[in-house]
Amino acid sequence: MSSSTRLAIDVGSVRIGVAAAPPDAGLAFPVETVARGAGDVERICALARERDAVTIFVGDPLTLAGDAGAAATDARGFARQIAEALPQIEVRLVDERLTTVMSQRSLADAGRNTRKARNVVDQAAAVAILQNALDTERVTGVAAGVAVRTQGSGI
Repeated sequence: MSSSTRLAIDVGSVRIGVAAAPPDAGLAFPVETVARGAGDVERICALARERDAVTIFVGDPLTLAGDAGAAATDARGFARQIAEALPQIEVRLVDERLTTVMSQRSLADAGRNTRKARNVVDQAAAVAILQNALDTERVTGVAAGVAVRTQGSGI
């Protein structure tokens, strides 16, 4: 388990959910929802710097069959932008299949109207992505996901 802050982001076409886990914490918590568009990469970078993050997990929205569709292509492109803007921070893609659906269901079970609370859903999805990564780290002893490479190498 890392002794440094980790972030996770759930990249959507309209919003980006952000979650964090402080050093030596086993639990992720919601941070913020960032509007997608001008300034989004800069805001994610600022959040990473403010929290002295060493790793950012980016949800990779594969299809149920494990294929990379348009959403995964978009998330991977966004992950590369983050990796290029923050070369000192490890950026990793992690499988996020069903995290948004599970987050919506959990919030609905808690009595939240998910249509009115889309920002909360995005943050909850980021929490689910990060918690899964933390749990994987704890169980396997290795970082979850695949490292994002820049300048045309790797993913």
